[in-house]
Amino acid sequence: MFQALTNASVRMVQRYLPDAFLFAVILTFLVFVAGIVVNGKSPLEMVSFWGDGFWGLLSFTMQMVLILVTGHTLAETDICKKGLRAVASMAQTPGRAIVLVTLVSCIANWINWGFGLVVSALLAREIAKRVEKVDYRLLVASAYGGFVVWHGGLAGSVPLTVATEKHSLQDVIGVIPTSETMFSAMNLTIVIAIMVILPLVNRLMLPAEKDRIVFKGADLGREETAATAAPAADENSPAVKMENSRIISYLISAIGFVYLISYFVEKGFKLNLDIVSLAFLFLGIFLHGTPRKFLDAMGEAIKTTTGIVVQFPFYAGIIGMMTASGLAASISQWFISISTPTTFPLFTFWSAGLLNVFIPSGGGQWAVQGPIMMPVATELGVSHAKVAMAIAWGDAWTNLIQPFWALPVLALAGLGARDIMGYCLMMLFVTGAIISLGFLLF
Repeated sequence: MFQALTNASVRMVQRYLPDAFLFAVILTFLVFVAGIVVNGKSPLEMVSFWGDGFWGLLSFTMQMVLILVTGHTLAETDICKKGLRAVASMAQTPGRAIVLVTLVSCIANWINWGFGLVVSALLAREIAKRVEKVDYRLLVASAYGGFVVWHGGLAGSVPLTVATEKHSLQDVIGVIPTSETMFSAMNLTIVIAIMVILPLVNRLMLPAEKDRIVFKGADLGREETAATAAPAADENSPAVKMENSRIISYLISAIGFVYLISYFVEKGFKLNLDIVSLAFLFLGIFLHGTPRKFLDAMGEAIKTTTGIVVQFPFYAGIIGMMTASGLAASISQWFISISTPTTFPLFTFWSAGLLNVFIPSGGGQWAVQGPIMMPVATELGVSHAKVAMAIAWGDAWTNLIQPFWALPVLALAGLGARDIMGYCLMMLFVTGAIISLGFLLF
């Protein structure tokens, strides 16, 4: 029965899911019409809201690009590659390959979502070289599936935002330490439950051998080689010597590491987006050894951000329409109207999951829902930390069916969104049940 449901999900997605960019365009049209029908705005007003919001997330987009690029660059260091090969060697059967990729993806995304997306995709590629008869679509879907835990992890933007001094809602909820959000018993229980159950679920989705699609792309087994269109420079020139100087890399890394140490000594283990990016950046510089190797890796990493750079403004436009038209508030208010103090965190999670389809951004999600949900939490006497994590988990949960964040994984794997989203839809149902139960039990 489970296999039949999985096969039906895969067939439906293959038939109806458009390209990720078209998905964003279709969402734009849906929100445009909804703002007119539900909130009574005029078409001209909706166009104005869209245009006003279109460039509204440039700063946040840069933060997201940096996390992705620095995570990718770190994953390309020799020590990380050797680690990937060592981990891949443990996958000796198709079933074990699926379990292993899912588990590694969960752990890596919990540490850092940019690093996790890239490492899990690279691991899937490495395993595909080694393990015969593993379904490549499910393997890549498993690599992406672990992304569902990111907002409950060390790089979760909502828990890091509310833990940062002078955040936008500090006057309402104060500063909430990470011990009450990402390191709370509730959050850790949800994360561990997903890490245990999701690999088993993905293993159950493995198609019969006759139905598996084994990827045999010409580039899969090819070792990456550095190439440049420019003529080779004189190796003895001062410029080339500086580019290949380990001393320069180690000195600038030392400055970064000293700053990180002093930061943690002064403020304790308080993570935020800038600190996470800085740590991965200087680890990448240090482990690559020379500026030239680091810059080459950065150049490759930046290629994976194309979809983010192109599509994020469209989602910013959607956010502009959702916010200015009052549509996001209307959705949130409806969930509030049916809530009790016991169910409020659960319904906040569900509403965040729904809104995330239109606003696939942790920061954007918080900007829209935080000002609405937090005053209500105060009135109902519900923990601000718990409601913040409900928004965070809702944002992470429906990313499983939002092609936007799958783009880096798909780019590395050489697949399209339609290839993996049928499996991701099944993961959505399973993880949704786990997270919902977590908010009801704690």
